[in-house]
Amino acid sequence: MGKQLKPNRSTAKIIPFVQSGEYYFEKGINAYRRRDLYKAKKYLERAVQLNAREAMFVSQLAVVLAELGEYQASNQLFFKVIHELDREMNECFYFLANNYAHLGLFREAMKYAETYLERDPNGDFADETEDLIELLSIENEDYDEIGNQDDLIVKQEKARTLLEKGDFRDAINVLESIIADYPEFWSAYNNLALAHFYMGNAKRAQEIIHEVLERNPGNLHALCNRLVFYYYLRDDKQVDRLVQQLARVHPFLVEHRYKLGATFALVGRFDLAFKWLRHLYKIRFDGDYSFYYWLSYAAYYTGHDQLAKTAWEKVINLSPDKQGQEPWNDSPLFIQKEIEKITQWLNGTKTEEILYGLYLMSKSLYKNELVAYSNVKRHMANHPLIKQFADYVLFETNPLIPVYIADSHLVINRLWEKNHFDDEKMYITWFYIFVKALETTEHFSNHSAWAAATEYVWRQQQGQYITQKFIAEKYNVSLSTVKKYVKKVKELLS
Repeated sequence: MGKQLKPNRSTAKIIPFVQSGEYYFEKGINAYRRRDLYKAKKYLERAVQLNAREAMFVSQLAVVLAELGEYQASNQLFFKVIHELDREMNECFYFLANNYAHLGLFREAMKYAETYLERDPNGDFADETEDLIELLSIENEDYDEIGNQDDLIVKQEKARTLLEKGDFRDAINVLESIIADYPEFWSAYNNLALAHFYMGNAKRAQEIIHEVLERNPGNLHALCNRLVFYYYLRDDKQVDRLVQQLARVHPFLVEHRYKLGATFALVGRFDLAFKWLRHLYKIRFDGDYSFYYWLSYAAYYTGHDQLAKTAWEKVINLSPDKQGQEPWNDSPLFIQKEIEKITQWLNGTKTEEILYGLYLMSKSLYKNELVAYSNVKRHMANHPLIKQFADYVLFETNPLIPVYIADSHLVINRLWEKNHFDDEKMYITWFYIFVKALETTEHFSNHSAWAAATEYVWRQQQGQYITQKFIAEKYNVSLSTVKKYVKKVKELLS
């Protein structure tokens, strides 16, 4: 791409040492000029977080993402600029054209290149756009035939994005439309199986995988997905059988080697995972953070500590939010116990138990893996409250979340701050109170008061000696407030 956006609009003056959006934007630009793209991404993401309405910040972050190969994420930001922030920022169309060309979507690339020239024929990127159009014309001589492939790739990318966002129902609709048009496009079947499994419909997911393997025997992605399904369903016999079967497979394609290595790592067979992931590392496979994540785990649990640390440095560079998830922080037994504990609550029959399971999941270091495979999906379709709470604490997909959801989360946060894992059933009690209160006109804006009253009443019920004065001081609220909310809690519990 080679160019950065020219800041043709005025921005606020940078005040040295003040950590404002402008401060991080300037640091991001400096890192970009030094070609330190990962650091530029980090600073620009912070700038956008602090000032999400500044089109220049969002656009420059999109440029960096494109240079890192994150074309879909880049496109989403460019669309945000031209649809929401600054409709006159025409250079976004040039960058969109470039991104789609890199993705092989020539029809889309041509469309946005032509749009750029129509809107800004003498713009800064006019020459580059004309060169791009000429190149696209050569690549795209059989335009109609390519258009059909474009449609397939666009739909597949859309489905992948929906899966990553947790919009499984919409992903299923897209994938089913792909299968209707391309009945032997096995990748769509495999993703469709994943979508159903994520929603808790394990039976349908396994039926789809069975269909793929019937019609396309030896499909490696289907076999790997089947292994993952059995692993999360705790079918140890089938897991062992499939591991032995896949251990004899020697894929030719690099993509398949990665899939095999990552799958072995996910199910805890780090010895087999290390074989393939180290091989890819040696041939300089350019993987995403997930590749280095599983390589680090596989290396660590097979005694290759230095490689584990080297790979983890790449993880942090590519995905700083993984800080604290280093493989040497926890043993596999600890991880297994944590997952089992959370799964136990998620499989509960009561709403308050499931809500607490979601809360525990949100605090887990292994949140991403748990979210992907949790049985909680089966509750969401018929239980709006569970879906709203999950959207808020796990997926962050609903910008219009009801205020009572956010308030309930803040209340349990206050309880957690004061008690941590002490007396988990007290947290279940809070969610029971919360669910009951929704049937009334109560609101939960006084988070400390609700937390204090919940703890006081619950400990009283357990026969523990506690005073309202003590609990008022613990939560830094007045004694009269505690008395008022204790009365509310007792009424709801009765």
